[in-house]
Amino acid sequence: MTRSQHLDADRAKKYLQEHFKNAGDIEQREMRNEDEYVLLIYLKSICDPVVVNENLVDRFYELKSLDLYEQFIHSFPSSLVPQDEEELLRNMLKGCVAIFIRNHVLLFDALLVNAGGIQPPSTENVIQGPDDSFTENIEVNLNLIRHRYQTANLKAEFMTVGKLSQTRVIIMYDASKVEEAVLKELRKRLSEIKQDIVQSASEIEKHTMHPRLRLYPTLMLTERPDRTVLNISQGKVAVLVDSTGYAILLPAIFNDFFTSMDDKIQLPPVGWFLKAIRYIALFITVLMPSLYVAFTSYNPEILKMQVTLLIAGSRATVPYPSFFEVLFMLLAMEFLTEASVRLPKAIGQTATTVGGLILGTAATEAGLVSNIMIILVSAVAITNFVIPFNMMSSGIRVSKYVFIGLATFFGLVGIVLGMVAMIMYLTSLRSFGKPYLKMFAVDWRKKGDHRSG
Repeated sequence: MTRSQHLDADRAKKYLQEHFKNAGDIEQREMRNEDEYVLLIYLKSICDPVVVNENLVDRFYELKSLDLYEQFIHSFPSSLVPQDEEELLRNMLKGCVAIFIRNHVLLFDALLVNAGGIQPPSTENVIQGPDDSFTENIEVNLNLIRHRYQTANLKAEFMTVGKLSQTRVIIMYDASKVEEAVLKELRKRLSEIKQDIVQSASEIEKHTMHPRLRLYPTLMLTERPDRTVLNISQGKVAVLVDSTGYAILLPAIFNDFFTSMDDKIQLPPVGWFLKAIRYIALFITVLMPSLYVAFTSYNPEILKMQVTLLIAGSRATVPYPSFFEVLFMLLAMEFLTEASVRLPKAIGQTATTVGGLILGTAATEAGLVSNIMIILVSAVAITNFVIPFNMMSSGIRVSKYVFIGLATFFGLVGIVLGMVAMIMYLTSLRSFGKPYLKMFAVDWRKKGDHRSG
C-alpha cells in the first residue's frame, strides 16, 4: 500500500464539508479535461490565487495526463500527502490546497502573506506586541485573522449592507464558543439596515445599536487584528466591513474599553496596575472640574483651610464665578483638540502646542483664570487621553460638562446625584443582551434580552 492511499478521498471530502460549514471563504474548484477530473478545496482568504492558478489550474490543462499532473505536484518540496483527516485540516488552515485526484488527496502549499500595505496602528498603540493593523481591503483583513486563528471552528459569513453601496460585510466567530442568540440577533439587525450608503464600521455601529441616542458606545471598534482574534477566542463576534480599516467587536461591556493589549503582554500585577491607572484617570477627567466648581463656590469648608486659602488667593484677580472659568478653559482645550485633528499633520502638533502654551500663559497673566485652573485643565486633558478607545473618551468628554452643570446649580450634592444617575444609566445599557457593567455581575453566562442594546 502506498502512502497516498492512507486517506480515503470521499471520507476526506465529507470531513471537510462538516468542519468548514458556514465558512464563507472556502473555495471548491472542479477541473475537467475530457475524462479526467480534479477537485481543489482551499481557503481563498489565506491561499494565493496567483499560485493556485499558475501551478494547479493552468498545469492541469497543459499536462496530458493525471499521472504527469501528480508528478508535477510531488516535484514541489512543500507538497504533502496527509495521513489522516486531522493532518489534512491542519495544513489547510495553514494555507495549503487540498487536491483530490482519483481516490487520494494531496496538499500543495499556496500560503498568501499580505506583507505590503500593512501599516502600524494609529489609534491603538502598544509598547510590545504585534505592530500591524487592518487595512481598507476586507480580503486582507480576513487573511490577517485567519493567520492568527488557525481552527476550523472559525466561521466567516458574508453579507452585504447598503441598498446602493452594496458594502460587503463578514461576520466572524468561533462556532464552539459563540452564543447563538447573539449571532442570530446580529444577523437580524444587519439585515434591517435600510441606509442607501454604508461606508464605515461606525455607521453600522450607529444603525444597529439600541437606543440610538446614547452617550457611551456599546460596540467596540478596533484596528488591531490581535485584539480581534483575542475577542473571538473569548466567544465574541467580529464584523469586518469593506473599505474601512476597523472591525466591530460585540458584545462590548464597559470594562472592554479600558483594556489595552499591553495588559495581556505585561506581567499580571503590572497589567492590573495599568488598568487601575485608567480607572483613576476616568474619575479625574470626569469629576475634577465639577469638584473645583463645588469646592470654590458651594462647599469650601470640606477642604483644609490652607487649600481653601490657596485657591482663594489664586482666584483673587479672576472677575467671574468659578464655573465660567472652568468652562472657558475646558472649551479652549476642546478647540485645541479639534484643531489638532483637522490641521495638516506637518503643522498640527506644533501649532496646537504653541497655541496652548500661549493661551494658558496669557490668560493667567491677564487675570482671566487662576494658576490652579491651568493645572486642573492640563490634568483633565491628559487623563482623558489615557482611555485606550477614542469612542469611550469622546463620551467621557461630554460627561464632564454634565457634572459641571450639576455642580454649578447644586454643588457637591449635585455631583453625588450625578454619579448615582450615571451608574443607573450604565447599568441600564445592554450590548446584545449583556449587561454593560458585566464586570460586576456574578453569572457571566446569564441570558438577556437581545433586542435591547
